[in-house]
Amino acid sequence: MTGYLLAMCSVLLVTVAQLMLRWAMHQLPALSLLMTHYSLHWLPLLVLCGGLTAYACSMVCWFLALRHLPLSRAYPLLSISYVLVWLLAISLPLFAEPFHAGAMAGVFLILAGLLCMCVKPGKTA
Repeated sequence: MTGYLLAMCSVLLVTVAQLMLRWAMHQLPALSLLMTHYSLHWLPLLVLCGGLTAYACSMVCWFLALRHLPLSRAYPLLSISYVLVWLLAISLPLFAEPFHAGAMAGVFLILAGLLCMCVKPGKTA
C-alpha cells in the first residue's frame, strides 16, 4: 500500500510540475530579455522554480515507491500523469489547450493499457 501511495504522490507531483512549467514558460520572455528585466517577471520565475521543485519531489517519491513495488507494477502508473495533464490542460481556461478527438482516443488507449498491465487475472475454475 505504501508503494502505491508514494507512486501516486509522484504522479500528482509530476502532473502539477508539468502544468506549472507550461504556464511559466508561456509567461516568460526570451532569455536575453529575461536577464535584463527579471524583476518584471518574478511570478513566472517563482512558478518555474515551483515546477522544478515539484519535479524533484516527484523523483524522491518515485525512488521511495520503487523500494516497495516491483517495477512491473509501478511503471505503468506513470502513464496516469499523461492522462491528468491532458485533462487539466484542456479543462482549465488558464491553458487554453484545444480539444482533439484523436488525443481523447489516445487517453482511452493509455487507460486501457494501464488496466491490462495492472489488473491481476482472475482465477479460472
